[in-house]
Amino acid sequence: MNKEDCVIYKGNFFQIEWYYTEKGESQPFDYFNTTDLAQQRKFLMLCQRLGDFGKIVDKTKFRSEGDEIYAFKPQPDRYLAFFRKGKKIIVTNAYRKSGQKMPKGEKDLAIKCMEDYLKRNPDTEEADK
Repeated sequence: MNKEDCVIYKGNFFQIEWYYTEKGESQPFDYFNTTDLAQQRKFLMLCQRLGDFGKIVDKTKFRSEGDEIYAFKPQPDRYLAFFRKGKKIIVTNAYRKSGQKMPKGEKDLAIKCMEDYLKRNPDTEEADK
């Protein structure tokens, strides 16, 4: 994966992208590809809504998880993300929800991915929310 391949959706308010490592690997993209078409459609509809309208009011579909991490919530999946300068949202990791609370390791991974992204893309330090 590279800068051209990572765009999920480009809307009037936000461009939503997959996070990928220096080696071009993307855990959330790989996870997305393992889900069925109905689940993929749910996630893509949330991306389109946020990209085109700038917000998703329904907290059961998108909300802050603290520490600058947000979650797209197409049941039963979770896609963690963060906002960046240039009206970008970077999707860092994804998993299938299996309990009431988010596994701590998932949020830690999202923070680690955010830090890696900022290190490799220093011009995107400030978030545009």
